[in-house]
Amino acid sequence: MAVDSPSGVIIVAAVFLHAATTIVFGSDSVLKLERLIPPSHELSLAELRAFDSARHGRLLQSPVGGVVDFPVYGASDPFLVGLYYTKVKLGTPPREFNVQIDTGSDVLWVACSSCNGCPKTSELQIELSFFDPGTSSSASMVSCSDKRCSSNFESESGCSPNNLCSYAFKYGDGSGTSGYYISDFVSFDTVITSTLAINSSAPFVFGCSNLQTGDLQRPRRAVDGIFGLGQGSLSVVSQLATQGLAPRVFSHCLKGDSNGGGVMVLGQIKRPDTLYTPLVPSQLHYNVNLQSIAVNNQILPIDPSVFTIATGDGTIIDTGTTLAYLPDEAYNPFVQAISSAVSQYGRPITYESYQCFDITSGSVDVFPEVSLSFAGGATMVLTPRDYLQMFSSSGSSIWCIGFQRSQQPRRITILGDLVLKDKVVVYDLVRQRIGWAVYDCSLEVNVSATGGGRSKDVINTGQWRDSKSSEIDYYYYLFLLQVAFLLHILLSRNFLHFL
Repeated sequence: MAVDSPSGVIIVAAVFLHAATTIVFGSDSVLKLERLIPPSHELSLAELRAFDSARHGRLLQSPVGGVVDFPVYGASDPFLVGLYYTKVKLGTPPREFNVQIDTGSDVLWVACSSCNGCPKTSELQIELSFFDPGTSSSASMVSCSDKRCSSNFESESGCSPNNLCSYAFKYGDGSGTSGYYISDFVSFDTVITSTLAINSSAPFVFGCSNLQTGDLQRPRRAVDGIFGLGQGSLSVVSQLATQGLAPRVFSHCLKGDSNGGGVMVLGQIKRPDTLYTPLVPSQLHYNVNLQSIAVNNQILPIDPSVFTIATGDGTIIDTGTTLAYLPDEAYNPFVQAISSAVSQYGRPITYESYQCFDITSGSVDVFPEVSLSFAGGATMVLTPRDYLQMFSSSGSSIWCIGFQRSQQPRRITILGDLVLKDKVVVYDLVRQRIGWAVYDCSLEVNVSATGGGRSKDVINTGQWRDSKSSEIDYYYYLFLLQVAFLLHILLSRNFLHFL
């Protein structure tokens, strides 16, 4: 019921169903109603619009409720951290784990309490955690007969003697991990508006690592596991998108300074200057068609087939790789072109297998600009700071080329964090394309969550919001939904006839 007040403000008699409501079945059944808002309380037109908006949201919105937000830590500098990682909450009650952001992997896995070879400490100044399935009330093992056991094409799936679905991963650096799959809950923040983020959870399958080898055993860059963002059916994106909880697009913006950090969302960071190149179809990784490299606007004499899957592993965009890698046919002319451009400003030296230059002027501006050209006309322009690493020695500035030679016999080009930092990078799995735009990743970003043909824009800073503020917003949001729903009941024909 609503009437006009002298001040022009509409007064609404909002009611709610009391917890102690008694329902008496029969022709004289009555629902006991009590007022939630006193009759003297005035609600503005803006608040009434909020009620309607909340109600319409329940009726009309697609299952994609918002942008899924993850914090970003770490940095790209190999002399400091050399990786970016996020925090993920698993189990009931939720426990937090630090996992490396990796677009080159399809599975989220964490070290388990029974792990052999897992590091106990980390030089990244984080406390390592181990998942114990016995302490989570919602954890269950994935059996060999479960269809999810054979859905991950990246792993060497197997079956343990006790009928547990097992896996084994091998990485390009020779390290590896093996274990078994667990079904449990993953908890995350869903951003509804620029000021409202709610805690969400969903059933999720992830790896429980009980063996690690190679570099995964070392404490220098040790984390709790890997956050797989690949295209496989068990990746974080695929599992949440299949449940209608996130769109089939994700984005990141990795800060390139020594403090690192940045933004990562399951959603599309919108930039008008984003350039896109198509993904190579039917590949395990995010393969793109690199066509040429130019230094100081001079295209290098490199056969374009060097970068394709026709003659090797192609060109891959991979956040799990710190640097960038080129096959011999591209690496040699690339280094030679840069050396020629800076020969008058300093002398070439070698430092820890890096090709470096002792520049007497100390300025990075003497180095040339590099351009990577891709299929579809997209170009990634690299400033000197986008492909160089710097360290000081005896008062001189030593600048090292971050591009490395691919390990034989692999013929592969990998674009890692070195060139991906300080850019918005969008992985659009619906349109099968990857885009990028130069951006200051310490600034806010405009994010779009798409699904069912609709889109919704929110503002996200990439940082966790104040938990108390978010909780208040969440309960206010639920309050609006409750009031709108009860108003709908009161004004419906059936309810009036019932009274």
